[in-house]
Amino acid sequence: MKQNVLAELVEIVGSANVSEAASDRITHSYDATKEQFLPDVVVYAENSEQVSKIARLANTRKIPLLPRGAGSGFTGGTLPIRGGIVLVLTRMNRILQIDSDNLTAVVQPGVVTADLQKEVEKQGLFYPPDPASKDFSTLGGNVAECAGGPRCVKYGVTKDFIMGLEVVTPQGDIIRTGGQTLKNVVGYDLTKLIVGSEGTLGIITEITLKLVPKPEAKKTMLVQFETIEGAAQAVSAIIREKIIPTTLEFMDAATIDCIRSISPIALPATCNALLIIEVDGDPELIEKQAKRIMTVIEPLGIVEVKVAETSTESEKIWQVRRNVSPSLRKVNPDKFNEDIVVPRSKVPDMIRALEKLSKDYNVPIVNFGHAGDGNIHVNVMVDLREPEMEEKVHEVMEKIFATAVGLKGSLSGEHGIGTSKARYLSMELDSATISYMQAVKNAFDPNNILNPGKIFTADREEQISSE
Repeated sequence: MKQNVLAELVEIVGSANVSEAASDRITHSYDATKEQFLPDVVVYAENSEQVSKIARLANTRKIPLLPRGAGSGFTGGTLPIRGGIVLVLTRMNRILQIDSDNLTAVVQPGVVTADLQKEVEKQGLFYPPDPASKDFSTLGGNVAECAGGPRCVKYGVTKDFIMGLEVVTPQGDIIRTGGQTLKNVVGYDLTKLIVGSEGTLGIITEITLKLVPKPEAKKTMLVQFETIEGAAQAVSAIIREKIIPTTLEFMDAATIDCIRSISPIALPATCNALLIIEVDGDPELIEKQAKRIMTVIEPLGIVEVKVAETSTESEKIWQVRRNVSPSLRKVNPDKFNEDIVVPRSKVPDMIRALEKLSKDYNVPIVNFGHAGDGNIHVNVMVDLREPEMEEKVHEVMEKIFATAVGLKGSLSGEHGIGTSKARYLSMELDSATISYMQAVKNAFDPNNILNPGKIFTADREEQISSE
């Protein structure tokens, strides 16, 4: 980084908030993928005005600028693949307002998701989006990726709870989108455009969130099935009964095999799929819903049912789910984690296709996720030390994505596109749609300084079509 640029950055944020130290550059060079790219400098911002000045400087000098929160993404969204400035927003971490009258909260982007949830629940309120990373991921990152989580089947994803944003554009302008009212149809809906844009259109510096009343009670059930088909049919049967559970999590046979020996609840050999079903709301209503759920799924090949009667028992059921990720490395040391989505009625078709790919390519594929919305976390577990394994993995991934799209699904439900899925974008979107998206990017960021190289490949010829 040129000394005059460093001097300008120091003038904006102070010397304590600008670092060229190797330790800071390395710390901010990677995310949950295994890829790593060193930035030229790391800058910590403390307010919107500093972010604006930094953006204006980067745009004038045409320096790549990458906004970053906790860096917990799975698709390379915060990787500084072209060097430049990593702009860390974790010090902008204040909850500015919790409004119990209007059921809203105003927060800075560096607030950790679970911290907000704890604070609003103290006031009898509820912020439902619950990504698995909620204990360390920041709300700015959640908004940039449109994060989801198990509760999405009932409550929706992050975009359903964003009412307004303060955003710094690549040119350094500070703009506001949306607001604090539930109804707002003035102009284009820039709020929804920014949500899920992966830090490529603007830098989020303030978020206005919608809250809901905290549910009075919840009931958690773990249901073991003989087959994945039985589990999928159970999901459809529950929804047909007009019951929308808070969560409908599933695990396939390969996942169960990974955790059987350490599960706090016995999982016999006859268990080849399971659902974790949770309902919340009025205590009397959820008791009725739980009984009705058990009635409609009883004919579908159930092995065993565990219904939690206490919070301790509920925690024990969720521990089964939390055991999954740490156990996957038993299969093989290297994990390729994807989050495809298919219509929930197509989950069995997708699982069967994944099982066939696993056999055809002789690679373990472990699947679990959110059955209620068809979001499958596909984990291809390999040892990259084996000859030509990386090439094999890419071939398997391409077939996985093609199958999901063929079932009227999507490449990603929660993790975004980033760098890792950019080459597959044209499998789902036609060239005209991609061109209009690129036109939006060009309108916001004509110098392509903001998180460059994400979502769209540099060379359209690199993209893989499903045709």
